[in-house]
This record gives sequence, C-alpha cells and structure tokens, in this order.
Amino acid sequence: MRIVFLDLDGTLTDSGPGIVNSVGFALKKMGLPPLTGDTSWLVGPPLWGSFEKLGVKKQDLDQAVAFYRERYADIGWSENSLYPGILDQLSTLRRAGYTLCLATSKAHSYARKITAHFGISEYLSYEFGSELDGTRSDKTSLLAHGLKTAGAEADHAIMVGDRHYDAVGAKANRMRVIGVAYGYGSEAELSKAEVDDIIASPLDLAEAVLKILPPED
Repeated sequence: MRIVFLDLDGTLTDSGPGIVNSVGFALKKMGLPPLTGDTSWLVGPPLWGSFEKLGVKKQDLDQAVAFYRERYADIGWSENSLYPGILDQLSTLRRAGYTLCLATSKAHSYARKITAHFGISEYLSYEFGSELDGTRSDKTSLLAHGLKTAGAEADHAIMVGDRHYDAVGAKANRMRVIGVAYGYGSEAELSKAEVDDIIASPLDLAEAVLKILPPED
C-alpha cells in the first residue's frame, strides 16, 4: 500500500480568511489589540501556540480558543475556497492506486465539515485531525496515529503540506514529505525544513507524489 497524507489548510483549501477573521474575533473578545501586519503564519500551527504568541496568558488560552471556535463554527469554516484543480489531482492519485488520507492539525469535527462541503471526502480513505482538547494537534503524533490506524509502513508513506510543521512531523515518523509553496509557508521555510520536493502549483501535486513515492507495480 502506498499512502499519501494531505494537509488541509494551505494545501487542499485556501482557508486563511476564516482562520484570520476568527482569531481577530477572539482577540477582540479577550480585550487584546487587533491583528496587524502579516497574518499568514496563523494558518497551520495549533491554536494554543498562536494565541500565546499573540499575548494571551497561559491561563486564558482555552478561553481564547473557545472564542475562536464560536465564530469559526458559525461562519469561519466557510470563508474558504478549494485550490484550483485539487479534486482532479486527488482523482489521479486514487486511480494510480494510492490510499489518500487527510492529516490536519484542525479539529477533525471542523475538518470533516470542510472536506464534505468541497467534495474532498469522497477521495479520502481516512480523515485524521486533532481532538477539540488539542490532542494530536502536532503533526508528529497525528501522523504516528495515522500510520498505525491505516496499518501503513512509513517507507511507503508521504506527507504533503505547506508548512515546516508538516516536514517535522513527517521526518519524525521517517516519512518523505512534499512541500507546497502555493500555500501559507514560503519556499524558504520549506527548503530550510529539508523537504524532498517543493511544488509551486496545486496542479503539480499528483506528479510530485508519483515521482517521490512511485506507485506499486
């Protein structure tokens, strides 16, 4: 079995607006200054760490996440768009015999709502995400869980994602990794993370997987 783990935010969908707007909503509810400057770094990492960087005290992190989810569950999840050609790329990989899995730090309850909305879920054999309490929000534990659940071997698996967190998690599990530079991580970030390949367009996704992790004979 050849298995492909796919990040969601910044890899399959352009989810930045909903995430950034919901973080801004939470900060306002917490009485903290509004977001300024580049906010792309908010897409990808677990929420607790992001809010801590934004000045939320440790004892208030759960409340900030709750405020974020108040807006995200209502409207934030839909402030999102499918990257062009992604469904065709997933279809190509499925036809080539790959098992496709979602691997996102986002809570799986929200992630599955998004994959169903955009028609992604029909291509996925598994959908792995974090729990609402933050369990498995880091890619290392998430991918370890995914490999075990799917009964897959690391040398027959690959991770596709747009941030260095994806590379860290993949390498910790001895998996190969493709970085996508069309998402929210830069090519410099992905190069520093020593990914196996970098693609500049979602239209290159299937070809890159076929090259780095060739299908079974």
